[in-house]
Amino acid sequence: MSATVILAVIGAAILHAAWNALVKGGADKYVSMSAVVLGHLPLSILALIFVPSPDPQSYGYLMAGILLHAGYQLFLLQSYRVGDLTQVYPIARGVAPLIVALISVTILGVALAPMEITAILIIGCGILSLALTRRADGLRNSKAALFALGTGVFIASYSLVDGIGARLAGTSVGYYAWLAIGNALLTIAYLAVVRPVTFVGLVRQGRKMFLIGGSASFTAYALVTWSFTQAPIALVTALRETSIVFALLIGVFFLKERLDLSKVVATFVTLFGAALLRFARS
Repeated sequence: MSATVILAVIGAAILHAAWNALVKGGADKYVSMSAVVLGHLPLSILALIFVPSPDPQSYGYLMAGILLHAGYQLFLLQSYRVGDLTQVYPIARGVAPLIVALISVTILGVALAPMEITAILIIGCGILSLALTRRADGLRNSKAALFALGTGVFIASYSLVDGIGARLAGTSVGYYAWLAIGNALLTIAYLAVVRPVTFVGLVRQGRKMFLIGGSASFTAYALVTWSFTQAPIALVTALRETSIVFALLIGVFFLKERLDLSKVVATFVTLFGAALLRFARS
């Protein structure tokens, strides 16, 4: 992976951890998540003025991506309603690179060097080890872990779909801009049917999340989508999940969540995997 791609993915990881912390810290998780998704619209529309439209051969992936992102957001929302950021985020993000790597090698025929596969496994296992941590009351939160695992499956799925779709589209930003618009429209339809009261909360409480969280989320995944076109999807996904390091710091210092030795060890294991990934093809 080039230094430019690595910097882009790490920048995306920081932004991703930040908006996830905003959603977790919000009083109403439906309002927070909806504000982030709808907050994609301004930058999406602006981007379409300057970039070409996606190639028609990517339309099927685009539609699938919209549905997968919606499923991811619903599962993530439920995860944050029952679990801590420092538990949910690691499980969801940790399982994704392992699934993506497995499918890339066994089904898509992507050739990864032994050191690259080792780095992916180290990153994934380092993150997933946080699933063993306990809550402040000393009990494990199995419900949050299950929702987080489901979230990770959606992350792996949309990463693969979007990686292929963006390459076929010929424009990573154009592809993601249309995906974000479709996702926002689907969210509006869902809220109108299932939870219309959320629209009131968006006007009263969600303006900051709309502007800050939405912009951070759009920029983060736009960088990731571009990176998918520059490097193997499995490597980008693995490096992106180092966002757990930033989520851990935010959870401890800003959300006042508990820090223990297992979280520290898992963080250093993850960082070691990221460093190994950098030099895998040097």
